[in-house]
Amino acid sequence: MASTTTTLRSDELSCPSCIAKIETKLTSLDGVSEAEVKFSSGRILVTHDPQRVEVRDLLNAVAEIGYSAKPSAI
Repeated sequence: MASTTTTLRSDELSCPSCIAKIETKLTSLDGVSEAEVKFSSGRILVTHDPQRVEVRDLLNAVAEIGYSAKPSAI
């Protein structure tokens, strides 16, 4: 798997359970090997195979559990 790390950003992170929900949802996607949410900055770092999971898939997965996110430069 040739992986890449995509950085997303969410301004809706208000509690530790938000972090767990997002990380669990993203890592459940086929092609995602790691997801780490940085509570203080709102950054979501996702390591994935871009041939199997596109950025829009990551954004849709976050939206499915009630949060919004957007791609971030860093």
